[in-house]
Amino acid sequence: MVVTNDPATSGNQPSLKRRHCTLLLALLAAGFTSYAQDGGDQGSPEYQKRVLESTEVDFLSSYYSQEGQNAAVSGGIGNEELTDATGTFIVSIPLNEDDVITIDAGVSAYTSASSSNINPFDGGAAADPYVASSGASSSDLWGNFTGSYSHSSKDRNALWSAKLSVATEYDYFSIGAGGSYTRLFNEKNTEVSLTANVYFDTWNAIYPFELRPFEDGGRGINDPFFTAYPISGNTNYAPNFSEFGSKNRNSYSLGLGISQILSKNAQGSLLVDLVQQDGLLSTPFQRVYFEDVADSFIEGFQLADDVERLPDRRFKVALGGRLNYFVSPTITLRSYYRYYWDDWGIGSHTASLEVPVKLSDAFTLYPSYRYYTQTAADYFAPYEAHVSTDPFYTSDYDLSRYQANQYGIGLSYTDIFTRLKLWKFGLKSIDLKGNYYERDSGLSAYIITTGFKFVMD
Repeated sequence: MVVTNDPATSGNQPSLKRRHCTLLLALLAAGFTSYAQDGGDQGSPEYQKRVLESTEVDFLSSYYSQEGQNAAVSGGIGNEELTDATGTFIVSIPLNEDDVITIDAGVSAYTSASSSNINPFDGGAAADPYVASSGASSSDLWGNFTGSYSHSSKDRNALWSAKLSVATEYDYFSIGAGGSYTRLFNEKNTEVSLTANVYFDTWNAIYPFELRPFEDGGRGINDPFFTAYPISGNTNYAPNFSEFGSKNRNSYSLGLGISQILSKNAQGSLLVDLVQQDGLLSTPFQRVYFEDVADSFIEGFQLADDVERLPDRRFKVALGGRLNYFVSPTITLRSYYRYYWDDWGIGSHTASLEVPVKLSDAFTLYPSYRYYTQTAADYFAPYEAHVSTDPFYTSDYDLSRYQANQYGIGLSYTDIFTRLKLWKFGLKSIDLKGNYYERDSGLSAYIITTGFKFVMD
């Protein structure tokens, strides 16, 4: 299982670090929610095994914390401290023997030293990139709702699904749709799946506070803000700033997966993902500083020369493979490798290994390790390393060259008899996992996740 959503596949989304939590919860949910592929006694017309026997409810939660000194909001320097708490409910309801409807709803609440400095002047202390402001932008909520429907064929050799989703945060709104088709062959030893998704996002473009007087119709350097907060250093502050024209971003993805049972002890799979993004791919509130422009300050905070500017198109390709090997009745090896490339210049490699160890019929311990490395985007440079004549620029270290290690340990409890009851639901499983993540750029983080699955009696 993977804690971090590495930027190579994230698309430079808003509040990128909090996608770490969202991705882990999605993976945790995928581990909890499964549909029976066994067709039962196919020769008996009187009985058809249900895809899902009864209603299942998953409750997933996480707590994420990170720290670092390369905040993109303040141009590649400053406090990256962030905490996030997330809760998600997933309810799967069988409509009949073949059809299942699933509702997934979650809320994430965060506090962020980095985003608090979108306006570093609204706190009680002097503005400083290494000190969090206590203003309104220091915390926010993110919400998501997804509804999906799946249908299995009578012989359980085919499964198709469709979904709709909505997500909202203080600076963007997203609506998405998708679907998948899975086909089993060779007495269910071979599985081929095709997945497609599309997302339409709309930004509420929020710019660094000192640049807002330079928006269309603003007073520029004559704004009362600069009277109340005198400039030091280069007092002729004239940022190279203009508002973004488009506020929309569209993302299209297509995935192909092939899974094969290789022997009684081994199963392998190959995965291909293609993603095309168009529109506003820059983050409007992330500052950039130029080396050929004299520095201007208010208090201890350097005023932005511009915001991040990135191309309005991005194409991504990811190729991956999994190999799971059943070593013994108590030990399994789960390995994964992925190569990623995009036309922004990033190439990355991911390798991970998880080793579930069955301690008893009810308890399983699963340590894990993950290694990640990537090259820098063509448009990345650190603090004050860009020049004002560059066509594109960013100082977001998620797009820099770095290596990362992640260490995890998890414990799961399973009770197939659901002896512990909560109203009409029996507790089927509990999952608890902790992960520690570190980059060679100095960013470090940990995340603790819990999951509970209940089944209606």
